[in-house]
Amino acid sequence: MSGGHAHGGSAAAHHRWRLAISFALISGFFAVELITGLVSGSLALISDAGHMAADVVTLGAALVATCIATRPDTTGRRTFGSYRAEVFASGIAVLVMLGVAVYIVIEAVQRADHATAPVLQAMLLVGALGLIVNLVCLALLHSVAGESLNVKGAYLEVLGDTLGSVGVIAAALLIEATGDSRWDTVIALAIALFVAVRALLLGREVLAVLGQHAPAGMKPREILAALEGLDGVAEVHDVHVWQLTSGMNVATAHLVRAGDAAGDPLAAATALLRDRFGIAHATIQVETTPGTDCEGADW
Repeated sequence: MSGGHAHGGSAAAHHRWRLAISFALISGFFAVELITGLVSGSLALISDAGHMAADVVTLGAALVATCIATRPDTTGRRTFGSYRAEVFASGIAVLVMLGVAVYIVIEAVQRADHATAPVLQAMLLVGALGLIVNLVCLALLHSVAGESLNVKGAYLEVLGDTLGSVGVIAAALLIEATGDSRWDTVIALAIALFVAVRALLLGREVLAVLGQHAPAGMKPREILAALEGLDGVAEVHDVHVWQLTSGMNVATAHLVRAGDAAGDPLAAATALLRDRFGIAHATIQVETTPGTDCEGADW
């Protein structure tokens, strides 16, 4: 039962305060940018506001997921807890990012034949303010983005929005220098492309976790060979390794004990998986008769 296991919590849960501060800053600025974009008529500003809205949704989902992931299981049915909630939150981030990219492209196509000159002063002011807000959030999330897929989704959202703010400023300066308002649309499409690419890359990671692939950088064959090299182990089979959520790797394995083995290889195998491969939760079945059929699962 899940209540019998003491976990230190997922990686994202330890950095919830960073998500909370970022969520407050982004939410506060979103309304300002959206209103200014609608009033000024800047597609780059509106697209960045749309991406900012995606930030709000993504950061909010990430925050909620960290709370759900650490909630005690009162049903007795969630034997692995609710840690996968953070992976689902990352999936939401992917969908929102792709939705924003599609919206920007559609809006750009519709405006292609009748581009209007936006209010440049508003673009510069809001773009600069948005850049400051996003840089603060990036500083909060950057150092821990590699520890959690959930935080990484939020970080990529903020990174995309940071480039969006740079794009807004660049669009305003280019329009002012050239007098061509089509730069507003060009910059908006560039933002959409960047957002879509980052979303697809993150989506691939999310699918790898949900598909129970081996964690990135971890090779099951190396784990198998290391277990086979332990004293007292004659054979190893049924090795499975996957990621429950960021920072929580899980493995199962069947060890066949050598006939002349003096001790039990269980402790050595557990220590090996924990210390060498970073797998803190391993379920190991020790079999005592080499050469016989495994009595485990039949699939």
